[in-house]
Parts: sequence; structure tokens; C-alpha cells
Amino acid sequence: MNSVSKNKKNESLSLLLSPKDYFVDMVEDGLHHRKIKSDHLVKQYLVDLLLFYLSAENLFEKEKLDESGKKRPQTLAELYLIAINSDVVARIDLLKKLADKALYVSGFFGDSFARKIIDVDYYVSMGENAYGELSYAIEKQDPRRKVYSIFSKNFSEYVDLLSYISHKSMISNNQSLLRLYDNYLKTGSEVAKEKLLEMGIVTLPNLSLKKGITQN
Repeated sequence: MNSVSKNKKNESLSLLLSPKDYFVDMVEDGLHHRKIKSDHLVKQYLVDLLLFYLSAENLFEKEKLDESGKKRPQTLAELYLIAINSDVVARIDLLKKLADKALYVSGFFGDSFARKIIDVDYYVSMGENAYGELSYAIEKQDPRRKVYSIFSKNFSEYVDLLSYISHKSMISNNQSLLRLYDNYLKTGSEVAKEKLLEMGIVTLPNLSLKKGITQN
């Protein structure tokens, strides 16, 4: 069985799985592919994160007002500032929302930052700091403390993991393949390159050489 047929078979089988089971498989595959060692709690957290953001409403929240009638913070930096100056309960809640969103957006939409003023490094920095603060804000015996610490120290690794999951999930038709190829040309993403090679696109431009020529 060739790789294309195998991928199609896997896609067909995935349709029979529940969203949770599907993401469990995707996380396991991604961790193995990216050679990341993670324990059960980290895996479960990632699955829950992916399930949560299945609903677009959780990613693109409508502007709301707080109890005093003021607008809630819209940027990650504003949210972080509010969080660290809040009481413990509110701080934990806000930091978790910030960190989770930063991780998800960096992994699933990192390629789009190539054409924007705010780049992915901003989200990575905010996510690392938020998870770091979370690891100190919760009680020492709380098992999530270790999870938050791992994400804070290895944030970029898990961004790559979610990026891998994102690219693997989108390979379902030629249009998606073209978008992936376009992402590779614009960003030089290693994850995109690996996926293209896996799909049989064996002739890819040497972007590092191209950049070197442009700079000279």
C-alpha cells in the first residue's frame, strides 16, 4: 500500500472516531513524529485544548463588558496585565485563557503571522510567561503545576506539535495541498516541508539558498 492510499485509509477511519478519540490519536502521532516525550497529563491537556477550540466562539470571543461596564481586555498583553494584578482565582483563570490561546494560535495560525505586524514570537513570549506564572499561582500539590511548567519551558516544541497536527488535519484535498505549499514558500516552515515530502511533493525549492541570493 503506497503512502497516499494509506493516508486516505487513515482519513476514512478517523471519520468513525469521536472528536476526542481523533485528537487523542493526533496528539500521540504528533508527539511521536516530533520526538517529544510527554506524560499522560500533558497529553490529556493537549486533547482538551483541541476540543475546546473546536468551537470558533472560544477562539474569537465577542467584545464583552465587565461588571463595572468597562470593556474587557482585547490583547494578550492587556489580559496579562489584568491577570497579574487580580486575586488568585481570577489570575489563574485569566492566565490559563491567555496561555492556552497563545499556544493554540501559535500552532494553528503561526504561518499567517508572516504578513502581519505582530509576529508569532509575541504569542510565544506571552504564552511562555503566562504558563510560567500559572505554575507558581496554583498550589504545589496540584498536578497541573507540572503541566504548566512543562509548557512554559518547552513552549516552542508544543507550538511545533500543534502546527504538525494542523497541517496533517488540513490535507484532505488539492486546495489544502496548495495552501500548504504556499505556506512553505512564504515561511520556510519545516513542518510544512515535511508534510509536503510525505505527500509525495519531492521537488521543493531551496529556500535557504534563495534567501541567501536575495540578501547578496
